[in-house]
Amino acid sequence: HNVFGATQDVAIDALACNVLQEKERGLANGLMFGGACLGQAIGGSGVLFLVPYTGFKATFLLVATCILSVTLLVAFPMLEPRTRQETERVGPAWRVILLDIRDYVRSALRAMFGSRTSLCGLGFALLPAGGYALSLALTTNIAVEIGLSDRQIATITLLTTVTSGVCCVLGGFLSDRFGRRKMLALYITGTALPTVWLGFVLWRHGWISPIPLEMENRPVAPAALVRAYWITSVLFAVCQGLLYGTRTALFMDICDPAVAATQFTAYMALMNFVTFYSGVWQAYGIRHWGYPTTLFVDAVFGLTCLMLLPWIRPRPS
Repeated sequence: HNVFGATQDVAIDALACNVLQEKERGLANGLMFGGACLGQAIGGSGVLFLVPYTGFKATFLLVATCILSVTLLVAFPMLEPRTRQETERVGPAWRVILLDIRDYVRSALRAMFGSRTSLCGLGFALLPAGGYALSLALTTNIAVEIGLSDRQIATITLLTTVTSGVCCVLGGFLSDRFGRRKMLALYITGTALPTVWLGFVLWRHGWISPIPLEMENRPVAPAALVRAYWITSVLFAVCQGLLYGTRTALFMDICDPAVAATQFTAYMALMNFVTFYSGVWQAYGIRHWGYPTTLFVDAVFGLTCLMLLPWIRPRPS
């Protein structure tokens, strides 16, 4: 599943880099990630809601039908335009293959490291784009500790997922209209605000360190803290949704169409690495610094990528 999923992801990204114009990429990426968010809601929470009525095994048919419909109605009718000029090579087949690989590697390295824009793009991909804590395990830990039930956690997860999906489309559209970097800077700053707010509310109510669930006489979270958690979760979902499609559109802007599959996938892999190391350092921070400090550091660290944003300029069409 992961192999086929990753392969189609690379293929569709390369196709998008070749086909989409600069003023179309924001909305297109917003629609793509918005659809992914809604798909997660349907294939996750939606399927769980159907289990009592259809049984667990029948839900697999629903998911498979959705995937098959995309394959038959979208993938098969799609025609990819040829954008590269194929050069005639003389010699044995193995030599032709090696020369093609050599040329491709050279082009990929030139695209990744050959300009200030590409180097700044690598740095931008290696840094968190705004706050990350409210999208990782930290927020789930807080939800459990302040006493939210499983149903409430499922509800807020569904709400934030749908909200983020809708805002993906809106954010991409606005970036096409008003400028990619300008809107992205605004969205990234927006993710830091609810992160700092929740950290401040936790600090004000003395909810600093993790509280063991088996602890006797566990403190009861104040209503104001629970309310702040709900509000900040939704606000963060709005800002994260706005920036998600816009950020990927920015990476498409700087990709060389000839090696788009490799270059764009490298950026996406670095973004996944950011999620990994953010989860690692935040787990350390929760244990040693507590929730508020971890949230404050996450918000500040998430703004460092803004220093590179002015140097990332779209590749000329």
